[in-house]
Amino acid sequence: MNFKNRDIISIHDFSKDELLYILKISKLMEKKPDSNLLKDKILATLFFEPSTRTRLSFTSAMEQLGGKVMGFATSTMTSIKKGETLWDTIKMVQAYADVIAIRHPLEGSARLAAEASSKPVMNAGDGVNQHPTQTLLDLYTIQKVKGRLDNLHIGIL
Repeated sequence: MNFKNRDIISIHDFSKDELLYILKISKLMEKKPDSNLLKDKILATLFFEPSTRTRLSFTSAMEQLGGKVMGFATSTMTSIKKGETLWDTIKMVQAYADVIAIRHPLEGSARLAAEASSKPVMNAGDGVNQHPTQTLLDLYTIQKVKGRLDNLHIGIL
């Protein structure tokens, strides 16, 4: 399967087979990470709302795979504060980065960012809508602990 240049906006954008493949590759990478897989690549992390775990996990993963990270943890120090639109911000950022991770309080903002960008966009949370990278992590953890994903009853507190 080829995921090159593919956005990660909603977990619903992936088939079951694609999700299982991602989990399989994740398991292999956990056992033997390639520390140069993302050498010379730049991730832009655009966090328009507070985040600790998500922002740091993106940064950690990128750096462990040999890439670099740029971005912001709050939009108050950006041109957004002066009235720049999300669309224009994404257009500018894509010129500097190979991939963009965005967390924004408005539902649908990640999809808008993907439409504006010629580079892949990862949804790091768009309001109460989607957080597909967290879903992937949750699925991976469930599969690792339970040994399967089918025929389980899961409660979330």
